[in-house]
Amino acid sequence: MRRDDAATRRAAAASSAAAGVASTAAPAPSLAARVAALDWAPIGAALDEQGYASLGTLLTPAECAALVAGYDAADAFRSRVVMAPRGYGRGEYKYFAYPLPELVATLRATLYQGLAPIANRWAAALGRPADYPLDHQAYLDRCHAAGQLRPTPLLLKYGTGDYNCLHQDLYGDESFPLQAVFLLSVPGADFAGGELVLTEQRPRLQSRVEVVPLGHGEGVVFAVNQRPVQGTRGVRRVTMRHGVSRLRLGHRFTLGVIFHDAR
Repeated sequence: MRRDDAATRRAAAASSAAAGVASTAAPAPSLAARVAALDWAPIGAALDEQGYASLGTLLTPAECAALVAGYDAADAFRSRVVMAPRGYGRGEYKYFAYPLPELVATLRATLYQGLAPIANRWAAALGRPADYPLDHQAYLDRCHAAGQLRPTPLLLKYGTGDYNCLHQDLYGDESFPLQAVFLLSVPGADFAGGELVLTEQRPRLQSRVEVVPLGHGEGVVFAVNQRPVQGTRGVRRVTMRHGVSRLRLGHRFTLGVIFHDAR
C-alpha cells in the first residue's frame, strides 16, 4: 500500500470515530432544564443591588434563529406596533397571540417560578401584599379576573438608526414587578449600537443610568416599575425605566418576556 493511501485511510477512520462520538454525545439540556439550573441566590442579590441581573446564555443559536425567522408569521401575533407614529422611538414590535410558541411559553412559566419569591420579598419591603402565587398560571388567572386578557410577550425589531425611548411595560392595575429580555441577534456581526439602557430615578437624587451589554442568546431580568432600596432612613422606592440606544448599523431582534397580561 502506498504511504499516502495509508494516511488517507487513517484520516478517514479518525473522522469516522469523531463522528461516532458526536452522534452518541448527550443532547443539550431542554430549555426548562436550563432555567431550572439557574442559581437564583446571586440573581436575587444582583436585582437587590442594581435592579437587574444577567440570566446567562439561556437560548441556543438555533432557538434564537427560529424566533427571528418567525417574525413574519402573521398568525403568531395579535398586533404589530410601529414606534415612530406613537412617539415611542423608531423600530417596531409584535405581541404574540395565545397560544404562545412553546419556547416562549416555557420561558415565561419557568422563569416566573424563580422570580416569584423575589417579587414577594420586594412587595413586603415596599409595604405591599406579598401574594404573588408561585405558579404562573395562577397569576395569569388573577390578571384575567382583573380584565387583563391579552398576552404581552413580544418580539422587537430594530434597524439602522432605530431606538426605543425610556418606558415601563405596565398594562393594567395588575403587574408583576420583574420582566426579562433576550438578545436574538449577534452583537458585532448582525448589528452595532443598540444597547439596553436602564435608568433609576432616586428620591432627591439625580437619576442613575446603566448600559447593559448582552451576548447572543443571553437574557437579563430587571425591574418593571419600582424596586426597594435600603437607605439610611429605611427602604426607599426607586422607579426604573428601560429603553434601547440608537442602532448604528444592522438589524437587532429581541424577545421580551413580560409576566402579566394586558387589558
